[in-house]
Amino acid sequence: MSAAHQPQQDSSPADRQVVERLVPVWLRETERHDADAARRARDNWHHGELSGQAAQDLALWVTARITDTGFNEDEGPDVDGPARITPADKASVHRWLAAQGHRV
Repeated sequence: MSAAHQPQQDSSPADRQVVERLVPVWLRETERHDADAARRARDNWHHGELSGQAAQDLALWVTARITDTGFNEDEGPDVDGPARITPADKASVHRWLAAQGHRV
């Protein structure tokens, strides 16, 4: 079976820690662009869940905000942001979302 067709792995406590570190950053950024969506997502997050739309937004956000690319200054890109986000962090968030039943 190819990697693309293997079942999604369960998330770990480490995945949850990454999500807990990044969700507040995502919510602050979302609030600057769409206060109502941020409020709804924050309320749901505090109740231990995310809507399908919020989960999709978080998955896209973490992908777009990877700041630790492994490139050096000469190779670029240099992504500024309020939190350090690695490709492994992105994978953790995506695993956690999938384990919650969201499509990512």
